[in-house]
Amino acid sequence: MKELKLKIQKLPHCFKLPQYQTQGAAAMDLYAANSEDITLKPLERTLIPTGIKIELPCGFEAQIRPRSGLAIKSGITLTNCVGTIDEDYRGEICVGIINVSDKAFIIQRGDRIAQMLISPVYKANLELVEELSQTQRQEGGFGSTGIK
Repeated sequence: MKELKLKIQKLPHCFKLPQYQTQGAAAMDLYAANSEDITLKPLERTLIPTGIKIELPCGFEAQIRPRSGLAIKSGITLTNCVGTIDEDYRGEICVGIINVSDKAFIIQRGDRIAQMLISPVYKANLELVEELSQTQRQEGGFGSTGIK
């Protein structure tokens, strides 16, 4: 796995710096830095502070993703599915969370609430054309290939 230097600033209310949980983990866990417990009712959403700021190298982004265990076991996921932190953002990383279950969920200080993946970004140079190349699929989408 390739490595890169990521500058990080720890804010006074930070609980813990992001951590990779295993040697082979692609993303690091982000920790809730809320001062009090937050009870999220069904279908309620909130913004959770992490207590960190980062400085990404040029040509990279940070993707904020749900934790699969929270999503499948408790119905806790992200409001925007995958969040993007751009290389020029210098504010605190906060995580928009929604409770899609039928039970209230309590977020405590120090809970692992999301994952952060650092990924390279390519800038697209748009080329206006009259037609696109032909494929077998063409415009088929939204289940056009079936489920089996």
